[in-house]
Parts: sequence; C-alpha cells; structure tokens
Amino acid sequence: MYAVVKTGGKQYRVSKDDTIMVEFIKAETGSTIYLDNVMMLNNNGDLTIGTPKVDGALVSAKVVKQARGPKLIIFRRKRRKNHRRTQGHRQDLTLLKIIDISPDGKIKASNKKTQPEGDKENKSTTKEAVAKKSIKKQTIKKASSTKATTKKLAAKKATAKKTPSVKK
Repeated sequence: MYAVVKTGGKQYRVSKDDTIMVEFIKAETGSTIYLDNVMMLNNNGDLTIGTPKVDGALVSAKVVKQARGPKLIIFRRKRRKNHRRTQGHRQDLTLLKIIDISPDGKIKASNKKTQPEGDKENKSTTKEAVAKKSIKKQTIKKASSTKATTKKLAAKKATAKKTPSVKK
C-alpha cells in the first residue's frame, strides 16, 4: 500500500515505515501529525486518484527531527564594477516517519492521541468560567460609560512675558 501526499508544495510517494524529508512543519519532535492532502492511494492494486485529493484518506506520520538543509552559497556580481555580494542560505526541514496509511480516515487507537475523560470535564468548566468573566467585563464597561465625567481640570499657570534680549 502506498500513497502520494502533498505537503510544502511538493508531492511525495510514501508507504508505511518510510522516512521522508519535507519542508518545515511546525510540530514538536516525537509528536504525531496527520497529512490529509492525499492525492493518490494504491490499496493492494486498487488505485484511487483524487480530484484533487482522495476524500477521507489520511496519512499519519511521526516527527523524527527538525533539521536544516545544506548551506547554499548565493554569489552575485556585476561585471566591470567590482561589485560582489556573497550570501548563504539554509532551508528548515522536517524528517517524518510514516506510521500508517488509512484509506477511510480511521486511525488505529494505539496511534491516536486521546484525552482522559477528566480533562474533558475540566475544559467544560473552564469554558463556563471564561464566559462568566466576559459577562462581568461587559457589565463593568456599560456601567462606566453611563456615568457622567465630572473630573476637575488642573488650573493653568500664567506664562512669564518674554523680554527683548540685549546684545553686548
């Protein structure tokens, strides 16, 4: 079984346990990412070509490491002007190891990261707390806008008159 996956503007032919070097993906080392932009899928001779991608297909991969590519030297010059400019560039890359290819988008339970049920309850209570805080802020803003401002202005000091300067 293999799949053609598009990431970083490039297409890669991957199968299970392959390692590929792709453009930088913002993820931590050791975390699992899911590539859902599957262009083609071959499931033991059953070829599925997407238009433009295969619906429901999913490729799961583990981030092995974040690395940088080789240094490229950019050298620019203008003839007869003694104008030279040297610059270097290293591309950020991500090394991925393909864990599983799923034609229907269902990932095995061992690979899928699930939250404990206790965390789900805490999230609902925190959402309620955030909602209560936002309501309190709105009522405070309304109360302050209805009050008339009766602030006294500071008294201005009289400025001294300028005297003409005398040349010596």
